[in-house]
Amino acid sequence: MHDEVTGGQPLGDDGSLGEDGRPGDDGFDVELLEEELRQAAAILDPVPAQLRQIAVEAFALHDLDARIAELTFDSVVDAIPVRGATDVPRMLTFRAGEVTVDVEVTAQGLMGQVLPPQQARIEVLGGPQTATPVVADDMGRFTSDAPPSGPFALRLRTGGEVVVTEWLRA
Repeated sequence: MHDEVTGGQPLGDDGSLGEDGRPGDDGFDVELLEEELRQAAAILDPVPAQLRQIAVEAFALHDLDARIAELTFDSVVDAIPVRGATDVPRMLTFRAGEVTVDVEVTAQGLMGQVLPPQQARIEVLGGPQTATPVVADDMGRFTSDAPPSGPFALRLRTGGEVVVTEWLRA
């Protein structure tokens, strides 16, 4: 239907005009509706824990051309505990070929260094959440004020190379 009211535009399914004067807009917020549906689905039909874990592990494979940096040191497993020490940072070392990543994990966040020293873009991956980007300086040093919670991994982009660490639980 074309007429003077719509300026030659066809009307919406119900014959109404939207808030912006364009046909077909029913005046409701699509993003709000989508969020409400997501919340309802999470309550009424939650994703099973095992399926969520499989999805997190599969997410790590989306960089198939990336080299996997293996965990070579974890202070929780490899270090000798110091008597009386509390709230000690977790020290991790990952290695992929010539690239080594040393990471200190604390309740305040991450601090680390890429060796050999080089600039890198580092993403702190945390399952379905969006990756937190961090930039390593010329000396390979980086920090993140967001402490990881749950499973996490690091994705490093150095020049043309992509390196992904193993997934660990914080």
